[in-house]
Order: sequence, then C-alpha cells, then structure tokens
Amino acid sequence: MDWSAAAADAALPTVIAWHGLARTGRDMDPLARYLAAQGYRVICPDTLGRGLSEWSRAPGDEYQLRFYARLARELSDALGLEQIHWVGTSMGGAIGTVCASGLFEPTLAARICSLVLNDNAPELAAPALERIKGYAGQPPVFATMAELEAFFRSAYAPYGWLPEAQWRALTESSMRRLPDGRVTPHYDPRMIEQFTGHANDYLIWPHYDAIEVPVLLLRGEASDLVLASTAQQMMQRGPGARGQLQWLEVSGCGHAPALNVLKQWQAVKGALRAGESNLRSFDGLRTQGERPLGT
Repeated sequence: MDWSAAAADAALPTVIAWHGLARTGRDMDPLARYLAAQGYRVICPDTLGRGLSEWSRAPGDEYQLRFYARLARELSDALGLEQIHWVGTSMGGAIGTVCASGLFEPTLAARICSLVLNDNAPELAAPALERIKGYAGQPPVFATMAELEAFFRSAYAPYGWLPEAQWRALTESSMRRLPDGRVTPHYDPRMIEQFTGHANDYLIWPHYDAIEVPVLLLRGEASDLVLASTAQQMMQRGPGARGQLQWLEVSGCGHAPALNVLKQWQAVKGALRAGESNLRSFDGLRTQGERPLGT
C-alpha cells in the first residue's frame, strides 16, 4: 500500500511502515491514514510469504532478517527513496533495526533518519518466542469468516482496543481461502523456519549499537516479548547511551500496540519530527565540513 496526500509525490517525507511476523501491511492502515493527512507518504509492504506477496521458493534461505533487509533496500531503490523514516511492529522493528545499522545493507544506514520500534527490541524473551512459534507454525483453518475473526480477537487481544469495524477489516485483509472453501490466516507457514534455521536471528544487539539516528521504543506495558529489563539495557547502550532513545510505555496493551489511536499516532509523529531535526543538524554540520560526534 502506498499512502500519501499527493499520490507518489517523491518530495514528501516518506515512512516505511512494516508489519509483524504473521501479519500484513494492512495492519498499518490507521497509522498510514493519519500520517498521510499530516503530509507524509507511507509505504506499507507485505513481507515475503505474507498477505499479497509471493511465498518464498527457498524458505530456508529467505525467511531471515538479512534477506528481509535486502528486500527493503531493493524496495527503496525501486521507489527512489533517499530519506526514510521507519516504523516497525515486532518483526518489522527488527527489520528496521538491521536496516538502520547498515551492517547488512550499508546504503540503508544513510537513508534511514528515524526508527520507531513498536514492541520490538534487540533481544526478545525466550518464552514469548516459543509461544509465537507454537501458534504461527500451524495456522488454524476455519469454516467461516466469523470463526476466523473470533480467533483473531482472541490471539490479538494484547493489541489493545480495536473498534468493531477494525476487527472486521483486520480479518478481511489477512485471510486466505483454501481450495475447499475454508479460510485461514494469509501467510506461508514455512516462514517459521526463520526460527529453526537461523538461531538467534532476533538477537541483534550489534545492529542496535550501530544505530545513530533517533529511536522511539513503544513498549506494551504487558508485553511478554520485550521485557522492561531489556528496555533498560537499550537505554544504556547504542542510541540510548547517546541520548537518542525515547522509551514510552503503552498502557492497556501487550504485544503489540495496534498503532490505531491518537496518542500512539502522536508519539510516532514526534519521533518522525525528531528524525527530521536530526537530519537538518547533520546537513548543517556537513555543509560546514564537520561530522556529528560518534560518526
């Protein structure tokens, strides 16, 4: 999805909003609609193996953060994006982290000017990862859309408050109909091979430590994936140690806030503004022939 007040206007500041592990880019509709009204262009991809994107022909090699970073770089190249704000929920945050570090795709580090991590961190709680692997690897099948919606309401209750219309939209935008007419979540079950074939793929402290742009961590106060102790570590190293990390607890949510209410939108917009201010400061120093500290 490509959202903007002026369709595909290359002059608009651009946000890449990337969804979570077993979700689709349509989860970002409420945030994208808000940001587009604020003058941003918002690109919301479906990751390989999810939603309307194709499924991998080499799942053991391609369902991993390194390959997702390559896709992000190719997407940015194809759209001619020179400066990017990144908003990522869960897996989308991890992809943003490895992109902003430049360790996998060096050209992306200079393009990403702010990073929003929606309930994601460089280290995730092992019990929560096991819970996710347990349900994501065996997507359920239902006879009716109503049954699928009931499943989503239960599985994603930690998202926080969603209006009735949004639950229905979430269901309709993330379902796949099987040949026998039944319905199931719209993703490739083999994407779970990221966990079995790439141990510690989500243990990415070196990438986090290398980030030199403003970062916002939105942590669901009841999150079992991002522990408060991990967030404290983030404050003490990398962008946190450089004073570039803001940590906000989101009440009424676990993993992960749905980015569908004004308070969350405003927090994201504030992070984008911080990235733009940082970019202007960098450009000013560069004009004077200087480099920011730490670069």
